[in-house]
Amino acid sequence: MCSCPVTLTSAASVAHWNGVVHGVLSHGQQTPVHLGHLMEADPDFAMGHAARGLFCLMTGRAEMTQIARDALAAAKMAATQQPITQREAGWIDALALWLDGKPSAAAGAAEKVLRALPHDTITAKLSQGIRFMLGDSAGMRRSVERILAAHTDQNACRGYLLGCHAFTLEETGDYKAAEAAGREGLTLAHDDAWGLHAVAHVHDMTARPDAGIALIEGNTAAWSGSNNFRYHVWWHKALLHMERGELDVALGLYDAQIRADKTDDYRDISNATSLLMRLELEGVDIGPRWEELADFCENRVEDGCLVFADLHYLLALTGAQRGPARDALAARFARDATKPGEMPARVDAPGTAVVAGLSAFSEGRYDTAFLNLAAARPLMPSIGGSHAQRDVFERITVDAGLRAGRYDASAAILRDRQKIRGGHIDRFAATRFEKINIARGIAAQ
Repeated sequence: MCSCPVTLTSAASVAHWNGVVHGVLSHGQQTPVHLGHLMEADPDFAMGHAARGLFCLMTGRAEMTQIARDALAAAKMAATQQPITQREAGWIDALALWLDGKPSAAAGAAEKVLRALPHDTITAKLSQGIRFMLGDSAGMRRSVERILAAHTDQNACRGYLLGCHAFTLEETGDYKAAEAAGREGLTLAHDDAWGLHAVAHVHDMTARPDAGIALIEGNTAAWSGSNNFRYHVWWHKALLHMERGELDVALGLYDAQIRADKTDDYRDISNATSLLMRLELEGVDIGPRWEELADFCENRVEDGCLVFADLHYLLALTGAQRGPARDALAARFARDATKPGEMPARVDAPGTAVVAGLSAFSEGRYDTAFLNLAAARPLMPSIGGSHAQRDVFERITVDAGLRAGRYDASAAILRDRQKIRGGHIDRFAATRFEKINIARGIAAQ
């Protein structure tokens, strides 16, 4: 699709590989179908095995690790059957490094491929995906900007790379440039769900809900046919309706769209738990909705693949008041924090403090909750995800501070949050500043 070398000889196999590339870039539903047909036709395609393994690790599910190891073994065996390209070897290296507990080095292996093939968009997407899970927004931006010049108007994948660039610009605070890049990308790649969602992020961060809702509703072709990523776009729409004060609309979208499929994919769970928590903080009665999520999350207590996922599982467990499961997750965090490696380091800090803070918040111990959550704030980007996704923890921190009577400290966090958002004050900040001013007035009296 983007004129990069592969050790495939038949036109049918190349077509299926192009289907994989397009599916990854567009978050399409047919990606696994194309990969399955490809590996049936070319079982010795080493890069296909490596891709399967890497895709498994990106699911953030413990049971997929062994499948990824099997894929690595198959990729290495395939590499002995015929000469492979440096690009294909780079994907095998990335998979091996990630399985060895070195995801940053895995992203580095992808970058090595990009230095030789800067027009290799799927490898750029791989690098961004790993760095996104590591919370490395600056690294994501550097990676894309090194290869932008190679993605000329003649590159069929230019639109998708612009979508990737838009997301990195938004996550590093360049909102005007992010919106421009994302909208340009959509003119070239009409099904670029990632690029559209990057622009939706801009509207969220700059408190422009009307424009964000219009963007999503006016570009349904970009996301309505995508895989479960479309639920994430619905989540963004719900947040934008919350910003307009339409809490009932947001809850309606939760029932009709965001949890239309009752899956335990951590990305679907994170959409659901973070939205319910935001609504609950605004006084909305969630009813029995926590229970459905907690049933899934109890089975994920021992997963330990991603701190980001674990903390969203914990939101469901605390929301449904599943004390034993919550405590089991905390105990597992304590064990994992003592292990060596990149991900255990994130469990140790900020993970253990956030777990303690969320548990305390659920029990009404607001001062303890605030102290733990506020201490974790500087390292929160390292759990991965986006500013918008991690904002649920910011909101809990602020509300814990308000309930504990720590008005000055809560106001300082709100001001810092406002700075990250380019100086914009959203509905959450406005209502919390108002609460602080009222509380200070009462205290003064």
